[in-house]
Amino acid sequence: MAKDRVQPLKMEYPETGGSETDVTPTAVDRNEDFYDGRGMTVQNSTSDDDSVTIERDVDDSMVFSDLVAGTHTLSDLVAGTGGLTETGHRILRQLVHFIDNGPAEGFDSGAYRETTGTVFPTAIVWYDKSGVGKKKIVEKLITWTGVNPTQIVWKIYDSSAVLLATLTDTVTYSGVFETSRSRAIVVA
Repeated sequence: MAKDRVQPLKMEYPETGGSETDVTPTAVDRNEDFYDGRGMTVQNSTSDDDSVTIERDVDDSMVFSDLVAGTHTLSDLVAGTGGLTETGHRILRQLVHFIDNGPAEGFDSGAYRETTGTVFPTAIVWYDKSGVGKKKIVEKLITWTGVNPTQIVWKIYDSSAVLLATLTDTVTYSGVFETSRSRAIVVA
């Protein structure tokens, strides 16, 4: 079935935002003209209803609505699909953002790291600051068997120091060479 492409007609005046005066109905210039209205309905090949709409609400949000997905703003849709801003992505408190060596861009300067153990550290903890009132951001706990780290536990905390997730690696060796690793992930 061929799709009919039509052009709406317009009447344009500079005093209402146009760049010319068209006192008689004229075809819309698809490369120049904007449709000016609150919203629109979208139809399929047999519908004639307002079941699917796009509009602007009183909060200036673009709103999409249909009978299947319901009503959502453009912000809802972007957030729901993982569409993060660059800044939003940097400040996520997820372990992937911290494993290898603590917080980086997107977090306040002044993070403070403490290490317990000597040649074989047993705990590496990053805090939001040093001194009194510091809160954990991320920690790495290491269990050693001889010279081999046989268990590595990562813990990530929210800005109030509440545990968000724990990742535990259990490592096996042949001598000093790693042969396998199993990972358990627990989201709090």
